[in-house]
Amino acid sequence: MTQSPPEPTSDGEAVLLLRLAGPIQSWGTRSAFNRRETSAEPTKSGVIGLLAAASGLPREAPLDELLPLRLGIRVDQPGTLLRDYHTVSDYRGGPLPQAGVSAKGIQKPTSPAKHTHVTTRYYLQDAVFLAAVTGPYALLTTLDRAVRAPAFPLALGRRSCPPTQPVSLGLREGQLDEVLREEPWQASRRAREQYAAQCGRERQLGHPFYPARLDRSVTLEEPDGDDVLHDAPVSFHPHARGFTGRRVRHGWLRIPTGFPKPDDESVSGPDDEAGHDPFALLGW
Repeated sequence: MTQSPPEPTSDGEAVLLLRLAGPIQSWGTRSAFNRRETSAEPTKSGVIGLLAAASGLPREAPLDELLPLRLGIRVDQPGTLLRDYHTVSDYRGGPLPQAGVSAKGIQKPTSPAKHTHVTTRYYLQDAVFLAAVTGPYALLTTLDRAVRAPAFPLALGRRSCPPTQPVSLGLREGQLDEVLREEPWQASRRAREQYAAQCGRERQLGHPFYPARLDRSVTLEEPDGDDVLHDAPVSFHPHARGFTGRRVRHGWLRIPTGFPKPDDESVSGPDDEAGHDPFALLGW
């Protein structure tokens, strides 16, 4: 019988697990010249924004409680990139306004007059991520309740990207990497079956092979991390949005697949001695 994960105690720190999955997601780190890109995985600003929306915080509210939270992201299903082509025009036939505004906050018409803008937006299709947020137990308990009954609609990076349920998987105890290592794989049933079929083909078995564990990539926020991401929010105020950098470490974790009856891992395959297969994450 599968044991339930341990619940954290009321004192000290805890880890809140969020399953970020949906038809489309978009985790923008930059937007320029009518081009809105997406990162390959959720940003800290996007996760903090989701928690702030669940808690009912207005955009002008300070983020003092949420900013110190540490974040870990596990890529359970990377998805595929979707390019969305847009044209924008004024239904009244007039010229479009400029992107910038005057000192009074008024947009001027484009000069020379431009009646059509072309914009390109990028999304991730059918991706699944496991986000782990660590911080004080009392705060994370409040955030867990908020995510389960959000004050404002939740979104996966943009308002047009609603999440599937459940979003919150509850609280866990332990270190950030330990919790991400022991939480079962959250990929869709179709992706899991495709992976098992691929494992069977690699082992030349003629049938699917269901391993007990597999490797997934992770990004962990750490003070001494060897990479810097400029996605930590300072403020979501519409007129004073700001971001700063944070240090992270990239790596791999061998996690439980969650298959009901995993096969014997002693059955060798072409990639067993090589460790993880980096292309398996892409579904190749």
